[in-house]
Amino acid sequence: MARKWIKFLFCGAMMTMGSVCPATAQENVQREPIQTGEYEPTWESLAKYECPDWFRDAKFGIWAHWGPQCEPESGDWYARNMYYPGNWQYDAHVKKYGNPKDFGFKDVINEWKAEEWEPDSLIRFYKSVGARFFMTLANHHDNMDLWDSKYQPWNSVNMGPKRDIVGEWAAACKKYGLPLGVSIHASHAWTWYEGSQDFDGKLTKADGKGKWWEGYDPQDLYEQEHERSKNSQDIGAIHSQWAWGNGAAQPSEEFKTNVFNRTLDVVNRYNPDVLYFDDTVLPFYPISDEGVRILAHMYNKSLKDNKGKMRAVVTGKILEDQHKEAMVWDVERGIPDRPQEKAWQTCTCLGTWHYDWGTYERGGYKSAAQVVKMLVDIVSKNGTLLLSVPLRGSGAIDDKEVAILNDIKAWMDINSESIYDTRPWTMFGEGPLAEAVNPMNAQGFNEGQNYTGADVRYVQKGKYVYATALGWPEGQTMVMTSLRKGSPYYKGKVKSVELLGYGKVDYTCDADGLKVTLPGVKPNEIAPVLKVKIK
Repeated sequence: MARKWIKFLFCGAMMTMGSVCPATAQENVQREPIQTGEYEPTWESLAKYECPDWFRDAKFGIWAHWGPQCEPESGDWYARNMYYPGNWQYDAHVKKYGNPKDFGFKDVINEWKAEEWEPDSLIRFYKSVGARFFMTLANHHDNMDLWDSKYQPWNSVNMGPKRDIVGEWAAACKKYGLPLGVSIHASHAWTWYEGSQDFDGKLTKADGKGKWWEGYDPQDLYEQEHERSKNSQDIGAIHSQWAWGNGAAQPSEEFKTNVFNRTLDVVNRYNPDVLYFDDTVLPFYPISDEGVRILAHMYNKSLKDNKGKMRAVVTGKILEDQHKEAMVWDVERGIPDRPQEKAWQTCTCLGTWHYDWGTYERGGYKSAAQVVKMLVDIVSKNGTLLLSVPLRGSGAIDDKEVAILNDIKAWMDINSESIYDTRPWTMFGEGPLAEAVNPMNAQGFNEGQNYTGADVRYVQKGKYVYATALGWPEGQTMVMTSLRKGSPYYKGKVKSVELLGYGKVDYTCDADGLKVTLPGVKPNEIAPVLKVKIK
């Protein structure tokens, strides 16, 4: 398991969009070969991409954001924050395991056994809830690969559970007919782990003699044989350095190529339809071209594997218009306040990204009503919802999450036709929130809207418009001004109105709006959906 040192030339200055390293800088780099074909690794070539209909039709996916950082059950970014004295996760680590100098994150990996993980039953359950695709964590900023990685000895087959996490999820997805996605987060390990330099982050292979990790090099995991970033002692400084500026330590060519190779390795082995990057645009953007090479590989491989039909979806964060032509925009824990021309995605979580027992005890999960209303709002704006359901370190799903998912399932069982296979209508919605401005912060972080029955969202499918109130209106009357007689948003007239889960309902349509009388008995407790037929 010796460290694989690769010698190469450094590209030099910060790279502009679409530029690549000169050929002389690539000659000695040992890279996984990229699939050639219609797409070249430039933004101009990649702009030909169109998001495939299967993804635009799916609308709802479930994500297992699950790995060794879930083992302590102390929340997200544990493997970073445990190295910062004064942080609550440092205190939690010391209480549970001892000083990080003696018991670092490498040792947490050894504790992670995933003894209750049952991917088959989980995928079957997620599909029954209404998920139309599934996402697995392939690696996080902790830099451990969750498959039998060719380029990372610190992986889930060699240690920890000693199981091929991605492979087993992939097999279950194939069995139940769910498209597979994998998420890649490893590019930031370089700066993310810098706090470990004060503890066990500078250990080398020679230090492992007689230890459980004998024969492994901790630097393959921590990647800390470099000077620290500016202000790295400040736990929050990394956020301003996410795009490799503001004093961030620049990653070595070896590390960048290693992440590139690992990403192609997981794509080539498991053939995911969706590739999620937790990066500003793509890995190492804008200082290197690894990202656009991965994009070209993913798209060309998809065309080759699917007889010329594109199935691949690649998502990234904080995209500019040029990037949105070539990939799908991911918004973290947020929703744009207006519809988007291009297909996009929200990623959010029931609780924290990595499992936190405190969130469970405090009742801090999103309710089924919150999730459903977000889904309806997102779909009305041409988006897709990817919902993370945190698993415990053992791989078990907790009872509160099961109850929430069952409530989502109950709503979807009645109303899913207003979600799947739909497209935005000429007006996305009306009501207080439709008229409000709700700016995003960085990659998103503007969720938590106070949806009410006065907020209505629209989508269309064929000759039907679906109108969903984001809560039950007061009284038994639902009024939609966008569907009023003479509305500029549609031609013709309303021919019939049906409440999903109930049947046809009485209505009038005049210059003030479409007014529907709702029944006294609610077919669901979250949000009524009207199926409006337009003649």
